[in-house]
Amino acid sequence: MADFILSCCSTADLSKEHFERRQIHYICFHYTLDGVEYPDDLGQSVSFDRFYQAMADGAQTSTSQVNVQEYLEYFTDFLEAGKDLLHVTLSSGISGSYQSACIAAEQLREKYPERRIDIVDSLGASSGYGLFMDTLADLRDSGMGQAELAQWAEENRLKLHHWFFSTDLTFYIKGGRVSKTSGTIGMLLGICPLLNMDHLGRLIPRAKIRSKKRVIQEIVKRMEAHAQDGLDYSGKCYLCQSACLEDAQAVAAAVEARFPKLNGKCVINPIGTTIGSHTGPGTVALFFWGDPRVD
Repeated sequence: MADFILSCCSTADLSKEHFERRQIHYICFHYTLDGVEYPDDLGQSVSFDRFYQAMADGAQTSTSQVNVQEYLEYFTDFLEAGKDLLHVTLSSGISGSYQSACIAAEQLREKYPERRIDIVDSLGASSGYGLFMDTLADLRDSGMGQAELAQWAEENRLKLHHWFFSTDLTFYIKGGRVSKTSGTIGMLLGICPLLNMDHLGRLIPRAKIRSKKRVIQEIVKRMEAHAQDGLDYSGKCYLCQSACLEDAQAVAAAVEARFPKLNGKCVINPIGTTIGSHTGPGTVALFFWGDPRVD
């Protein structure tokens, strides 16, 4: 067993059981739903069905990252137990969590000089960040030490592809990611934006596709273009979805048909309440290992 803690944030959007099975520790972001604050605890406090139905019914949501004090308390528990720590954060392109973790780590290195603390920016989000953590757990379990694992994470994080589409632009308009005029016209025309995470870990619109059927075809084509070894891709594939499981299942079926050497079936997770507060219902995301993200 490794003598260090592998840790991340709840925004990696895996199930509680998945985190526990892989021995990945996590700290929770926070969100509010109609003025009531909850931890982003993987659907334990508020079920995902209830959360997305509330959003669809007009509930107001907001989110807050893990702050420095919370990181100090969370990290200290491991350090006091005599453990070193590798913590991987949500992308700095969409959150200040990485900076908060670094501030906390710097303070704790002075207090616990005998302990090693590594903080890595995933430059990823949701279950793509989750696939990254799952891969790090594989490498840890194969015997890779903390220092080497932290270096591997830094060197390979941009090879994890994140592609998203949405069939409901309501919350993209609300959050300012899509202008009100473009969004209104887009919804009237059945436009589904296709986005990905760039080399700085930011969510970037890449195409406007008319109809759900076509955007599903297009997101699979992006995997064909970028996946490691092309159609011979033999890694894992994760998806996540916000109250649109059938759409995610359609993408998974298309991926499994095109990539016969996949490592197991596609894994589909709910988009968690932090990320989901910004996407709203109707978003599907696809994650896989491939060529480096360069823009």
